[in-house]
Amino acid sequence: MPHLHGLARLLRLHVTGENLNALCRDLIQRATHDPEDACSLLDASIILHFHGHQDLARQMQREALRLRRHYRLPASHPAALRLLALMAPGDLMANVPIDCLLEGSDIDLDLYYTTGDDGEPAELPEHDLLFVAIGESDANRPLLEVWASRLADWPQPVLNRPAQIERVARDVAAQHLQGLRGVLMPPTLRTSRTELALAAAGELPTDLFPLIVRPFDSHAGHDLNKVDSPEELSAALAAMPGEGFFVAPFIDYRSRDGQFRKYRLVLIEGRPYAVHMAVSEHWMIHYLNAGMAENAEKRAEEADFMADFEQGFARRHAAALAAIHGSMGLDYLGIDCAETPDGELLVFEVDPAMVVHATDPVDIYPYKQASMQTLFAAFRAMLLAAAERGPDQPPTRP
Repeated sequence: MPHLHGLARLLRLHVTGENLNALCRDLIQRATHDPEDACSLLDASIILHFHGHQDLARQMQREALRLRRHYRLPASHPAALRLLALMAPGDLMANVPIDCLLEGSDIDLDLYYTTGDDGEPAELPEHDLLFVAIGESDANRPLLEVWASRLADWPQPVLNRPAQIERVARDVAAQHLQGLRGVLMPPTLRTSRTELALAAAGELPTDLFPLIVRPFDSHAGHDLNKVDSPEELSAALAAMPGEGFFVAPFIDYRSRDGQFRKYRLVLIEGRPYAVHMAVSEHWMIHYLNAGMAENAEKRAEEADFMADFEQGFARRHAAALAAIHGSMGLDYLGIDCAETPDGELLVFEVDPAMVVHATDPVDIYPYKQASMQTLFAAFRAMLLAAAERGPDQPPTRP
């Protein structure tokens, strides 16, 4: 009987340097011999995403979802809960990586991929609790709108309702977070290639630079540009794909030592938990490009950040984080942020679909395991408490 490896297991193998090419070939071969083996196709699509073969990965996923929408990842221990995660087709950032949050837990996880044209909701797998794992994007917005109405009177409890997920769009989130105590999120505007071309031609005052420009739905630094002049904007525009872009003012957030520091955390029912921090000489920081694995001094600083998180970072920004939680209204939310020199919380992005996992090599990052297990325990506790409360009952605030 075919079974699903899933993102968490495959990511762990990938991060630890396992060569997944042979496994990917084996999965494709299995699916060739068994035309009904959707699990092997879906797993193969995940590996192909790891290796950057996006078109082939999407093709594999489409074929898997044509065969089956529902996939099960059973609990590692006697199950305490049946959780249904509502998923969207797409790449690895299209959804909350929920099986990474539940790796090794006692939660039975059912993944259901929706395209918005499903039959009656009663056809969904039985569950005690439904979690909307669909991430916000232009591609996913129609799905969120469809499910916002379908879930209005759902008989089981629902976490991360679609209407709240829609708030995390970069431009919408910036509007929601403007003026909150201790929070700085630069105004973010949607614009077109035509409008940016006019700005690059000199119709934008030079005192508005520097600007951050990125295509809609880009993540992890892909096609992200800082432009200091109309000439740089013109060059960046020529190199970027797409017709729609987000534009925001650049905020210089470097610390006194000239380094940039970026933090990722999650809010679980409003309570903050550390995921990681990265230190870099460059303003565009992503954990994988910051050289953390190669630099023991940077890792020591991250270890201190995680060990002192509750009494340090979380306490310094308690009011700001509470305000973000109140404004966004999501049960589970990721935040990428920094600290400005004057002590404000500079928010780059809020998004429940941020990558959160515990697969980093323990010999290099021994300090991460305790923090991540605390986060995972809090996520599990939220699920159990929500199921116990029943539909439409508000959680107890931290």
